[in-house]
Amino acid sequence: MVKDVTDLYREFGDERLPPGQHQTDSFPVLSKGNEPRVAREEWSLSVTGAVDDPVTLDWDEFTALGVETQRQDFHCVTGWSKFDCDFTGVPLTTLADHVGVDDDAVHVMFSAADDYTTDLPLDASLRPETLLAFEFDGDPLPRSHGGPVRVVTPHRYAYKGAKWVNGIEFLTEPERGFWERRGYSVTADPWAEERYSDS
Repeated sequence: MVKDVTDLYREFGDERLPPGQHQTDSFPVLSKGNEPRVAREEWSLSVTGAVDDPVTLDWDEFTALGVETQRQDFHCVTGWSKFDCDFTGVPLTTLADHVGVDDDAVHVMFSAADDYTTDLPLDASLRPETLLAFEFDGDPLPRSHGGPVRVVTPHRYAYKGAKWVNGIEFLTEPERGFWERRGYSVTADPWAEERYSDS
C-alpha cells in the first residue's frame, strides 16, 4: 500500500509546483563529490545526542522498525522538481519513537558516508513524510541517488535529504551542516523559495 503525501503542498502554498521550479520526468544526480560505495550488509545507522537510548542499527534492525511506501514530490534547490516518486523506507518518526527523543532536543543533524552533513529544526524533521528511504519505485535505491539509504524531505529542498546517511544526532542547540555553513537556508521551504540564508 502506498501512502500518498503529494498534497502536502496545500500546507505551504497554492500550487503543487513551488515557485521558481520546473517539473521534470528525469531524476538528475547532484552530489558534493565522489559517491561512496556502501553495501547493505555493511551499512549501519548511529542515532545519538539528546535521546533516551542511543543505538547503532544494522540493516535488519533498521528495517524491523517498520517500513512504509510513500508517494512524494522531490524538489531540488537548483530549480527542478520530480512528481510522484514512490519511496520505501522507515519514517524518521518511527526511529525517533524507538530511541526516545529528549524534551530539550531542538535540532537534528544528518551525517553521511561521504562526510556530508545537513541540519533541520526538530519540528521539520519529525514530520510523517520525512523518510529514511532505501527503495525508489520498487527497486533498491541506486547508489547515485544515495543508496543504500538516504533521507527524503518532500516538504523541504532536497539538499536536506542526506544521501548515504549513516548518522542522526538530535541536538539541544542548532548547528549548521555542509551547505548551510556555505550560505544555504536552514529552513529550506520550497514554497517560500528559502534557498539561501538571510544571515
